[in-house]
Amino acid sequence: MTFDNGYLLLAGAIMLVSMFVSSKLKSKFAFYSKLQLRNGMSGAEIAKKMLMDYGIRDVEVISTPGMLTDHYNPLKKTVNLSEGVYHQRNAAAAAVAAHEVGHAVQHAKGYEWLQMRSKLVPLVSIASRFSQWVIYGGIALIASQQATGGSDVGETILIVGLIMFALGTLFSFITLPVEYDASNRALLWLRDKNMVTSEEFDGAQDALKWAARTYVVAALGSLATLLYFMRYLGRD
Repeated sequence: MTFDNGYLLLAGAIMLVSMFVSSKLKSKFAFYSKLQLRNGMSGAEIAKKMLMDYGIRDVEVISTPGMLTDHYNPLKKTVNLSEGVYHQRNAAAAAVAAHEVGHAVQHAKGYEWLQMRSKLVPLVSIASRFSQWVIYGGIALIASQQATGGSDVGETILIVGLIMFALGTLFSFITLPVEYDASNRALLWLRDKNMVTSEEFDGAQDALKWAARTYVVAALGSLATLLYFMRYLGRD
């Protein structure tokens, strides 16, 4: 049994869509990075104020190297902002900073989808590292067994690999409500606290919309790949 052209087409399609969304995201952030905030606050100052407004005093806002490397670390309780976001004073920086604090708010309030995702992290980090190799090994053994008339061990290995891959797919879909909720919290706070003008708010909203789409593409791509590999089950 060998991979057909369907897999190459699927992988190519996922890659092209991912590249398109990623390119749009970068261009949006570049554009809104030129829209300076009238309040003159940096991303770090935005994040610290949002934390204070929510009464969260045990989370630290720190700078981290790279571009679009912003994230919230629930174990260390740190809002990690990329150097540009941390120091810059524009609509894009405000959007990202508030979004990451949105995750800190989720953590403080015990948001169930974030808790579920956090519990899956250790398992998924291992499963995602080896799942495709296990799947490839299972498919190769199935092909060998078809030629020699051997046992069904190949299909068993393939099932194990599919379960491991499915954990990663599940994680991708659980991530969606976590990311959208964090963006909604960020935008609600920016608007209700009058942190941005209407133009700046529209820019922040647009930037976060494209950021969320990267997670949608990842989840759908993972599901499509899982379904493709499942086609090898039960083949004679």
